[in-house]
Amino acid sequence: MKLKDLYHLAIEIGIRNDLRPKEEIDRLLREEKGKYNQLEEKERQAYDLDRLFNPFADSRILTGDPEVEVHRVIAGIDMEAAEVLLTYILNRDSNEKIDLIMSHHPEGRALAQLSQVMGLQIDLLTSFGVTPSVAEQLMEKRIEEVERKLLPVNHNRTVDAARLLNLPFVCLHTPADNCVTKYLHDLFQEKAPDRLKGVLEILEDIPEYLESSRNSVRPKILVGSENSRAGKIFLDMTGGTEGSRDIYDKQAAAGISTLVGMHYSEEALERARKANLNVIVAGHIASDTLGLNLLLDQLEEHSKESLKIIGVSGFKRIKHH
Repeated sequence: MKLKDLYHLAIEIGIRNDLRPKEEIDRLLREEKGKYNQLEEKERQAYDLDRLFNPFADSRILTGDPEVEVHRVIAGIDMEAAEVLLTYILNRDSNEKIDLIMSHHPEGRALAQLSQVMGLQIDLLTSFGVTPSVAEQLMEKRIEEVERKLLPVNHNRTVDAARLLNLPFVCLHTPADNCVTKYLHDLFQEKAPDRLKGVLEILEDIPEYLESSRNSVRPKILVGSENSRAGKIFLDMTGGTEGSRDIYDKQAAAGISTLVGMHYSEEALERARKANLNVIVAGHIASDTLGLNLLLDQLEEHSKESLKIIGVSGFKRIKHH
């Protein structure tokens, strides 16, 4: 499979697994095309053309020829300069060439644009009953905060290393996060756990969380007890990064009882506790690994081509069908 085909298919899968209606994503892409058509020629020179078909600003081909054939991939949660150098050494010392570095977390221009995918959280919150104006105003404040935080970051450090070593590099963030969110959303809908103990049991039956538990990082109740009623469960696993710290009382008012997320800061956790919400942390790396595995499963299913995956940086390839 060519790199460009793998990338485009990953974006399609991310859209397919997005909990937002397809019509909403189509609207966003139409808006983007309208903005592009109104740009002056000088402004178009700096425009990221991927925005015309890819609604996930945190997922991009970062370097490499899009026409390159991809058979062997080294994939990890964080692929930084050390992992790029590791890939170069493995290629140098082996007869089997690694064709592509695949990172879950964004680097380069995808990292610089991370805040732009956080609007997805507004749609998820409103779909669970949070008042649209409340979700928008709180999230817009948080989006601006994340954007400012990313401004001074050395975004291209890892990408430059891959480019100089002639190693194609792609990052697939929100498409994978959408996969894990939809997977768990459907699972909780089907099994309808009554108590938090039941939520933990569902998570612990999933291979990625079981593997993480073996490494002493297991899903954990942070607020509430095993016998607490689960009620309406909100999955906090997509949309770039942690949302507004002022949203928790609004979620409780919308009827949400339990949050299940990858990670929570101490401040966010304290605010969720004050809002009387149950909180379960599923695990960051385990959840990211599940999402990337589900994405790879669907890539192989839709392309009819098997990829040889070398797992590194917290990632282990586990097939789900």
